[in-house]
Amino acid sequence: MNISVVIPLLNEQESLRELHDWIARVMLSNRFSYEILFIDDGSTDRSWETIEALAAENDAVKGIRFFRNYGKSQALHAGFRMARGEVVITMDADLQDNPEEIPELYDLIVNQKFDLISGWKKKRYDDVLTKNIPSKLFNWAARKTSGLKLHDFNCGLKAYRKEVIKNIEVYGEMHRYIPVLAKNAGFAKIEEKVVQHQSRKYGKTKFGMERFIHGFLDLITIWFLSRFGKRPMHLFGALGVLMFLIGFLSAGFIGADKLYKLYHQQPTILVTQNPWFFIALATMIIGSQLFLAGFLGEIILRNKTNNDRYKISDVLNVDMLTDQKQAKQQQAGKRITG
Repeated sequence: MNISVVIPLLNEQESLRELHDWIARVMLSNRFSYEILFIDDGSTDRSWETIEALAAENDAVKGIRFFRNYGKSQALHAGFRMARGEVVITMDADLQDNPEEIPELYDLIVNQKFDLISGWKKKRYDDVLTKNIPSKLFNWAARKTSGLKLHDFNCGLKAYRKEVIKNIEVYGEMHRYIPVLAKNAGFAKIEEKVVQHQSRKYGKTKFGMERFIHGFLDLITIWFLSRFGKRPMHLFGALGVLMFLIGFLSAGFIGADKLYKLYHQQPTILVTQNPWFFIALATMIIGSQLFLAGFLGEIILRNKTNNDRYKISDVLNVDMLTDQKQAKQQQAGKRITG
């Protein structure tokens, strides 16, 4: 299969059929074999009924429905697990992403051998104060922190080589930072492409100003995980040892000063009356706690198990084999053929 189109959605009933027809026309005109994966993230309108109707008309349409709203990252995670195309395209369901971009995105991945192409909505039709300016600040901070020279991290229109989406974990609200996750996983050929941005035709946006606050917090998280996620002891252990040594040396200085004054018969005060004693003691305690935090982080990292982060209510035309089951089947096949 050439292309999988993964579309997370929440209450986008009005736009789904138009988006499907547009994608299907593009695929047929370019003779692509394709699948369209609609991930219904707990919609409360008739979005799922529309997806069911589309699946009945077109075998290439597949659907996954969550019990409730889990977030865009979880929807993408589910779509990535089920995608079978050589190239995976993600786009939003609100018709603000243009399916006519798909052939060029496909060419960049397949023929020019890029791992990931991120869309850049250079000309936007969003509100300047509530979206454009905060978005520019957010993207500037993301560039400085991640080292990736992308202008629009949050653009929903992206193209991936299949191996990329099968080797990254999209969780929490990390969908904004998939290029960073891909870079951290070792996929270096990441580029951006200017794409057309269209004004919203139906409904209203599902994201408010709080998404930028969450975005900055997630940016700090992903910076930390990219540097210390596999070695928490390198951060917490180093800080803990440093704090403990500062406290220990401070306590030693207080003790040495006490002994010096006693030896020279100078007036002294009780060690516990010296405020620096408590500062040194607190520093040693904090240092010990930081060291233990790093130690516990290493233990948890080595014993963690992956749990499902969402519950699926219904599926349409989707093979529900989990990655673990697929691996077992592949191993069994190897044993039989061997």
